[in-house]
Amino acid sequence: MIASRDREESARFYTGLLEARPVPSWGPFTNILLDGGVMLQFAEPPVEIQMQHYAFLVDDAHFDRAYARLVATEVLHWADPQMTRPYETNTEHGGRGVYFKDPSGHALELITRPYL
Repeated sequence: MIASRDREESARFYTGLLEARPVPSWGPFTNILLDGGVMLQFAEPPVEIQMQHYAFLVDDAHFDRAYARLVATEVLHWADPQMTRPYETNTEHGGRGVYFKDPSGHALELITRPYL
């Protein structure tokens, strides 16, 4: 479950970037489905949202498409988690990566190679 200021807006943001698909939602949740059967649920809790960090492993082609979306929609992004290298990607761990924030302020990361 990902706490959101606006669960519909968050679901649209993640759906576009992660190439997910909407699935039936219920109760306080708006749901999307990622490849591999992973479901993300977005809800609007009645408390202040604390920033979380979520990393998603994607292949190189998906990274290219997602990065193009970030650039096209002018989403501020960084090559590093300290946010000192704006509008860049990194080549850490033998792959590529990028950091950015979702509409609710959560720190997101797309990587093409696992950190293992």
